[in-house]
Amino acid sequence: MKAFLILEDGTVFTGVSIGANREVISEVVFNTSMTGYLEVLTDPSYAGQAVTMTYPLIGNYGITDDAESDRSYVSAYIVRELSRVPSNFRCKGSIQDFLLEQDIPGIAGIDTRALTRILRDKGTMNGMITTTEYKDLQEVLPRIKAYRVGDVVSKVTCKERKHLAGDGKKVALLDLGAKRNIARSLNERGCDVTIFPAGTSAQEIIDFRPDGIMLSNGPGDPKDCKEIIEEVKKLYDSDLPIFAICLGHQLMALANGLDTHKLKYGHRGGNHPVKDLETGRVYISSQNHGYVVDTTTLDPNVATPAFVNVNDGTNEGLKYTDKNIFTVQFHPEACPGPQDSGYLFDRFINMMEGAE
Repeated sequence: MKAFLILEDGTVFTGVSIGANREVISEVVFNTSMTGYLEVLTDPSYAGQAVTMTYPLIGNYGITDDAESDRSYVSAYIVRELSRVPSNFRCKGSIQDFLLEQDIPGIAGIDTRALTRILRDKGTMNGMITTTEYKDLQEVLPRIKAYRVGDVVSKVTCKERKHLAGDGKKVALLDLGAKRNIARSLNERGCDVTIFPAGTSAQEIIDFRPDGIMLSNGPGDPKDCKEIIEEVKKLYDSDLPIFAICLGHQLMALANGLDTHKLKYGHRGGNHPVKDLETGRVYISSQNHGYVVDTTTLDPNVATPAFVNVNDGTNEGLKYTDKNIFTVQFHPEACPGPQDSGYLFDRFINMMEGAE
């Protein structure tokens, strides 16, 4: 069935419909990963977004047991070519079946690299995927332009506490849209991990008496999380060791008077170099974010830069002054290197043990 991708600037791509046959409007972004498409599809940070994969062939090893959450939160999926006959000894189905099961519409057969060039040139924009051929675009462009991702953290967070038993340090993980491997990375290092819903009060977490607190990744504009920011500030004041990733990193910054702004087209992929400013070493990182902490608003009495993006010089992490708190914008649990930045979890454990 013929399908169309209509961007808010009036550009139209024509392809074929994949997944669910329904019309959707969302923010259109692109991911430069060559593999890991299932992890992308199940990353809660993509809530409210249509994901474009720049690699031309997607789905050749099918669906495996590598999901990062219980379901997919992407609004739509955009590919150049979708593999219809996956081959892998771990394969449990095709992407087409997965998209149908998850009620995710999509489009294949378009020039995804041309689409990516548009998004890089003009910036991230909204788009509609539809099987209806609109003769007059003015009929739909106002609706497309009006779309806003909005509050998506409440949609992706867990509804009740979850527990991963361990015999090591007791960690409270605030689920802002956490990828499954964050809790697993801590648990594999012996940590006893309890996952809390995003709406949990700071006092409830403090009363839990954890050895340390983890703030997870998550979707949307960090400034939309006003109530969570207030609770994060209380966690900051508690003097408990804290490690924050992605959205958690941004919320900790906002809670301490820093500002954030939206990047032109964001960082999304498994091949982004970041530099550790303490050691000078560069790591290949996995990233998925459209917003960044503005270091021009940084007070060195509050925090100092810890990591920087080698490609564009934007901030990728902060070390908080006189606090056992460090935060990163990238995903150390995502194994792009494959173990490049996993040491950050060890640093967090050392911090809880008083070694750092």
